[in-house]
Amino acid sequence: MKCLRIAMLSMVSLVLIFSLAIAAGDAEKGKALFKDPKFGGGTAGVSCNSCHPDGKGLEKAGDMKGLEKQVNACVQNALKGKGIDPKSAEMTDILAYLKSLKGKTPAAGTPKK
Repeated sequence: MKCLRIAMLSMVSLVLIFSLAIAAGDAEKGKALFKDPKFGGGTAGVSCNSCHPDGKGLEKAGDMKGLEKQVNACVQNALKGKGIDPKSAEMTDILAYLKSLKGKTPAAGTPKK
């Protein structure tokens, strides 16, 4: 009985860890979306990276409340696409990328925005 309880707790722990990893998003996938001009159905031929090269100027974006709305505003206005579901994998991935920019400083000689 004790072995069964340990096995069950181990399985529950693994499921929780896996769920948290998925919920956190994948920053590398988010970076690819950031550079994709077709992100969110974009039709303008530009990407997030066009206005924010390598995320410059977005170092504090990960701290913003309502970041999902801001991402969708950029997708709709700058990329001329459709807003994406705030609970989608694409949104969690791009948010993970934006949060990964926190604390990064522009390269020497690069003007701050």
